[in-house]
Amino acid sequence: MALTYGSYLKVEELLKLQQLQSDPPEHDEMLFIVIHQTYELWFKQILHEMDKLGPALVAGETWHSAKTLRRILTIMKTLVGQVDILETMTPMEFNSFRDFLASSSGFQSWQFRELEILCGVHSPQAIEVQKDVPEQYHRLQQRLAQPTLWAGFVAYLNLRGHDIPTPKPVNDAGVIYDPCEATQARLAHLLPRDPEANLVAELMVDLDEGLQEWRYRHVKMVERTIGTKRGSGGSPGAAYLHKTLHRYIFPDLWAVRGLL
Repeated sequence: MALTYGSYLKVEELLKLQQLQSDPPEHDEMLFIVIHQTYELWFKQILHEMDKLGPALVAGETWHSAKTLRRILTIMKTLVGQVDILETMTPMEFNSFRDFLASSSGFQSWQFRELEILCGVHSPQAIEVQKDVPEQYHRLQQRLAQPTLWAGFVAYLNLRGHDIPTPKPVNDAGVIYDPCEATQARLAHLLPRDPEANLVAELMVDLDEGLQEWRYRHVKMVERTIGTKRGSGGSPGAAYLHKTLHRYIFPDLWAVRGLL
């Protein structure tokens, strides 16, 4: 049988994956499922890109690193834009099927946790949630063993002849690297003198800002949908999400701005 658009993209199988739990079926549950399945597909693509970005940084490949970062940033903008679609659903429309979600929660998204880990964010509680699913838990443990994007960027700078301290994980929760004044001083010296390194650094800041933008839009969407109630599956809801706002994943790249 010849390869077709449908068979190549598995469209028939894909369109069968939206299985409503509400009974009788609630109209807006379809939107909820499609949006979140789309998020997971984009998370998969971001992880695919980060698996290319990390080695490109370590190899000192400016062009490939910049190109890959720009693609990730474009996807991040798409993730933020999808919140607009989800916000067309009112709190009453969400509540019409919310109880049918049972213990499922976005807090259980292991792909987003993989993304956070590569960005240098460690959330023991979120990782522990996956312990009952060995395959997913193993994936997170594998990610924890990988170099973070910040470690890759430091390797990139050192390959270019800059003497930057190798980052040491110091935190078990939150951003695992503390800001380093020695690193900031060296960055303030080298970035104005190395245009390629400065380009990559600015794209890293864009990624940091993009993740913050996604978090902000996400928490505001949760607040307008369920207010201060706990999230589905008993997750902390907006209260937890608020704690993640304004969390820099590359704090030294923000701090150095006051030194330039």
